[in-house]
Amino acid sequence: MKIDIDKLTEAELIDLNNRIVARLRFLNETRAHATMLEFSVGDRVMFQPDGSPMLVGTLTRYNKKTVTVITDDGGHWNVSPSFIRRVEASPKPGEQSTNVIPLTKK
Repeated sequence: MKIDIDKLTEAELIDLNNRIVARLRFLNETRAHATMLEFSVGDRVMFQPDGSPMLVGTLTRYNKKTVTVITDDGGHWNVSPSFIRRVEASPKPGEQSTNVIPLTKK
């Protein structure tokens, strides 16, 4: 479908522009939401802010366009899901992978 914009009035052009912007926002939000669904609350994730070293933390919340990550140093970050990557857990031999300590019966 081709639209000859040379024949549109100013009001029609403004309406067309508003509809295009709304559609682009919808597509962007849909893409962000689909990326968000690849992660779950509690996942260990990493991301790198501009001009900073790689940060590692735990995904704690879904927001409308971002996710909230609490970093290991206690920082709270709202990050676009396209910037985060899952941290693969690879505990060293003999090292606990969680903060849970197994208790034995006496």
